[in-house]
Amino acid sequence: MVKSRILPGLIVGLAGVVVGALVMMLYASTHFANVAGPNNSLPVVSAAPLSGVSDQDRIVSAVKRTKASVVAIDVNVNGQEYNPMCDDPFFRQFFGSQVPCEQNVRGQDSGSGFVYDRDGDIVTNAHVVTPPEGAHVTGITVVFPNGDHVPAHVVAENVEADIAIIKVSDYAKLPPPLELADSDRLEQGQWAIAIGEPLELQQTVTLGIVSAFDRDETIPTEDGNAIDFKGLLQTSAPINPGDSGGPLIDIDGRVIGINQSTARPSLAQGIGFAIPSNTVRRVVAQLQAHPGVYQGTNEGFMGVALQDLTQGLRNEIGYTNGSGVAIVQVVGGSPADQAGLQPGDVIVSADGQAFSSQSTLSHYIASKKPGQQLRLNIWSQGNRKLVVVKLGERPAAQPQQTQQP
Repeated sequence: MVKSRILPGLIVGLAGVVVGALVMMLYASTHFANVAGPNNSLPVVSAAPLSGVSDQDRIVSAVKRTKASVVAIDVNVNGQEYNPMCDDPFFRQFFGSQVPCEQNVRGQDSGSGFVYDRDGDIVTNAHVVTPPEGAHVTGITVVFPNGDHVPAHVVAENVEADIAIIKVSDYAKLPPPLELADSDRLEQGQWAIAIGEPLELQQTVTLGIVSAFDRDETIPTEDGNAIDFKGLLQTSAPINPGDSGGPLIDIDGRVIGINQSTARPSLAQGIGFAIPSNTVRRVVAQLQAHPGVYQGTNEGFMGVALQDLTQGLRNEIGYTNGSGVAIVQVVGGSPADQAGLQPGDVIVSADGQAFSSQSTLSHYIASKKPGQQLRLNIWSQGNRKLVVVKLGERPAAQPQQTQQP
């Protein structure tokens, strides 16, 4: 009796399973056709944004958090302008000395900057606050996003690094300082956001990516000269006149660089350059410790005097191996001194490269950025050792080929 009841139930259940499977196959073929790939293959699954927040939302949030600390900088300049017509003999014949060849002129330059600390220090490019040759600055005004115009003065500047600190004093409504990111951790292709006042259009935001690293560029100055900059950050975020000194931030609102310059717009677009945040951090620390105008070089400095290995020098120090460059002097307190290098040591290789000429090695050291590490294979009194030197910045007044203090 029990068996007769169970068998019909099993048959009905099995039939239900078969019918259900057929229904699901029919439903899938009609409802999932639009999301399947070619030949009804399975669709590609994309990872959802972290915490359900899109990149666009994060960019908007980063701009909202940081733009209050980005300022416009107005610089009043007085100087004299030479009238080129004075070089024309016909002009001199008719007008003589009636028209002065040099006339006083007044002008105003502008740029951008951002709040660096709670003491009122604002970081910008040195070229923003440096007047053209023959002129002088008569006043600097910081324009905050709330419309306040606050006088400021230059604390320090490094012309070669193109970084300056200006200060506003006793400003009760100072916005919070911006956080600096670690530019050594940047990834090529990540978002980059520029904020500034291009063409005096205050609080302008442009978007791009981190395009490349360690760019060496020769940037012309207003006095007709040029400065060779090393280790610049390349970005596709549009940068225009007036953006100089403003921050380049990441998607989290941290400063990854200071917007500085662009490639020649007549030849290329979307190629901008910024000073990496780690360089900014290092140079600003030096400027705060030593206020004033500092003619830096932005070149690596080890603090040694080098010499080629002549036979007489080999005999003197007892070096009988192959190529290398001898250290004949070590500056006290220099990076080389702190790393334990001594006169009589021989640099066999640097960063895995062999050197036999002091000029070639000196140029290699100078090509490195201050703050970078140099891995040296050293021969010292018959022993081999590996020494890591954290480079400083070569002083501007010293000849590059000798690497002396």
